[in-house]
Amino acid sequence: MKSIKFLLIVTALLAGAVHAQPATGGAVTTQIATSPSEMTEAEVRKVDRENQKITLKHGAIKNLEMPPMTMVFRVSDTAMLDKVQAGDKVRFTAAKDGGKLTVTALVPEK
Repeated sequence: MKSIKFLLIVTALLAGAVHAQPATGGAVTTQIATSPSEMTEAEVRKVDRENQKITLKHGAIKNLEMPPMTMVFRVSDTAMLDKVQAGDKVRFTAAKDGGKLTVTALVPEK
């Protein structure tokens, strides 16, 4: 019974996480809502646009139970790589996608 409740809660959370937001000109863009507390702080070490990868020196990634380290991630959207360069401070979320670690959201720090 607990597992059914858990699945219902997760489904409800995921359904609420994606929302449509009007952009300029009346167009609609889809964004995934990500709480800043869920994001991990990192420093960009390398941006590899050709291979759609980014190297991050990151803090602990709670949802993946991963300790701080420097590693290479795939990105879910290559447009993320256009917003950053080596040395930038960022916040990000990551998930396992097909067994590969993938950055799903990337926010440059100001």
